[in-house]
Amino acid sequence: MTQVTTAAGTAPAAAAPRPAAPRPRRRGRAAPYLFVLPALLLFAGFKLYPIAWSFLISLHRTVGGVETFVGADNYLRLAEDPLLWTALRNTLLILAVQVPLMLALATGLAVALDSTLLRGRPVFRLGFFLPMVTGLVAYGIVFSVLLNKDYGLVNWVFGQFGADPVPWLTDPLWARISLGLALTWHYTGYNAVILLARLQTVPRELYDAVAVDGGGAFSAFRHVTLPGIRPALLLTTVLSTIGTLQLFDEPYVLTGGGPDNATLTIGVYLYQNAFKYFDFGYASAIAYALTVLVGLLGLIQFRLLGEKP
Repeated sequence: MTQVTTAAGTAPAAAAPRPAAPRPRRRGRAAPYLFVLPALLLFAGFKLYPIAWSFLISLHRTVGGVETFVGADNYLRLAEDPLLWTALRNTLLILAVQVPLMLALATGLAVALDSTLLRGRPVFRLGFFLPMVTGLVAYGIVFSVLLNKDYGLVNWVFGQFGADPVPWLTDPLWARISLGLALTWHYTGYNAVILLARLQTVPRELYDAVAVDGGGAFSAFRHVTLPGIRPALLLTTVLSTIGTLQLFDEPYVLTGGGPDNATLTIGVYLYQNAFKYFDFGYASAIAYALTVLVGLLGLIQFRLLGEKP
């Protein structure tokens, strides 16, 4: 610091101003946006645009090959459509019965695959996950052949024990059971792998503590395993719920929604309206109603199964 001599004495001179820090270039600040721009464009073109266009279609109805604006008529029609309520009832029935059963089996399977008593665990993990990589249409065709009443392998095995053929795909009750069996076979291993991945992060010291306190296997499962895999259970529950509400491939390939609409799901009914009856406006309205239903059920599940503050 320099000094300045005046009549009043010597006073320190003011410090020289520091040079201003260089401002970042606008081009540098725009770089992150340029990197994400291709992804945003693809998302807008293949996601946002179809969603918005579908909503516009839901406000129209095709009459004599001409699109006519009908406003909310397609949405009001939903409440008066008995087939839609049948499809919704079938879908919710699958959701209420098959999904809890599948997740219970997946939880037990994850615990078994995590056990040190099981030898060759990687082989078993791969074997239970393989159904998930099978194409939906392919495994649906396989199940339709296996469960055929006249020449299916399952009824042939039953016949070796003197049992009568089971109408797996032609009776309403057995058709629902067949659909549940196919879904359970295909998705149980997938959910088990997700639960297993979470289970492997649970500290082993917690199980040792339960054993020291005199607790058995059930106490360890209740107080350590279930709380430990709770986030994964929430994830698999939400994913299974969304997948069930959108269920299409399996009922379409196995039964076509029959017999007597016993396996008609919302996804199959949406497809029929769009590509069988070419009523795209009503099909779009069904899609938006399904979106609202998925959102509500997902919110309820997060409220019930999510972490409590």
